Amino acid sequence: MVAILLNDPLMPVKTISEYEILRRNRLNKDPFEEYIIGSEPEKKYKVYAWHTAIGLQAVDGLKTSEYLLSIALRNIEGEISFEEANSLLQQYYNKKTLHSTSDRTEKADKVSARTATLISEIAFSFTYQEYISIHRKLFTGIYSHAGRIRDYNITKKEWVLDGATVIYGSATELLATLDYDFSCEKKFSYKNLSMDEIIHHLAVFISRLWQIHVFGEGNTRTTAVFLIKYLHTLGFDVTNGTFAEKAWYFRNALVRANYNDLKNGIHETTEYLELFLRNLLLNENNPLRNRELHVRCPLNLYEKANIDTKKANIGSEKTNIDIANSDVKATLSIRTIEHIKKLKAIFAFEKVFGRADVIKVLGLKNTGSSSLLKKMLELKIIEPVSGYGKGKYRFVGK
Repeated sequence: MVAILLNDPLMPVKTISEYEILRRNRLNKDPFEEYIIGSEPEKKYKVYAWHTAIGLQAVDGLKTSEYLLSIALRNIEGEISFEEANSLLQQYYNKKTLHSTSDRTEKADKVSARTATLISEIAFSFTYQEYISIHRKLFTGIYSHAGRIRDYNITKKEWVLDGATVIYGSATELLATLDYDFSCEKKFSYKNLSMDEIIHHLAVFISRLWQIHVFGEGNTRTTAVFLIKYLHTLGFDVTNGTFAEKAWYFRNALVRANYNDLKNGIHETTEYLELFLRNLLLNENNPLRNRELHVRCPLNLYEKANIDTKKANIGSEKTNIDIANSDVKATLSIRTIEHIKKLKAIFAFEKVFGRADVIKVLGLKNTGSSSLLKKMLELKIIEPVSGYGKGKYRFVGK
């Protein structure tokens, strides 16, 4: 046997491969990589549960210990159950005076083990009581308010909002709001919807659920676990590494889905959350970069082809786009210009169009069309039009 480097008598490392995984973990390599390839389905699912559980701690800036990893490995190998894993972890921290582990690490370890346990369980009820129960199971003994609805209003400074806060649910209306959102979703039918429509609806539902922020702390991790279990009931396989690797992006996407600053041209949008869900549900490989969610993010992060002149002429009528006077200083790629030319040739200045028209004309996906419309709006190439329903625009000019 190879003794664990933490010198803990409760948890020896039993094989060289486990020692190697711990070594690779120190080098910031994926400690679960060798288990993903060639393992039987049950073992792979355990890997997914632990990988996701550990990755989710990033939403609160927490990191787990190597001790937790050793417990996870024993569970994956079938040596101990999830219940035994949680019990061993509790024993370890009951003796924490023998270790130099911080309280934050203890929280991360315990919540990770509980998260992996919940994800691995098939049982699930689509009720707000289940949602509250998940919070209680995750945070009992960690937060005094585990499983309790908050009775005070909250604000949280967000990096992605440049220090501003989302407007969270009012403490006096939390249960009623929670019940309403669950009732609406339970009545909703996904029948005959396209995948784009399904993903958009799921993004709206989960972002609204998160915005209530029914608990004082732990809302994002509770929401993530609930969403994973709900998606299973809808028939989705979500066992890729999206949650494990992009948990912080998930949280920032939820923030952007619930924040408006109209005077500065910032609108709540589910486009980032939809990108996350597309990667999760469809195994797409959309870039998920946190810096692109920041409210002051420039528009030229995706495509770097520069236009040297201050004005780009688009179309035969030479519509000027005055980037110098735009609120957002940006550059456009050749591909983007071609897209705008094609739209302008069809819709000119008088015709009204929306995202569905952009998808039909250009063949872009839902999120790509939304991104293009947003860019055109910020450059004042198009303007919103009222009286035709939500999300309708026309080109600026005569």
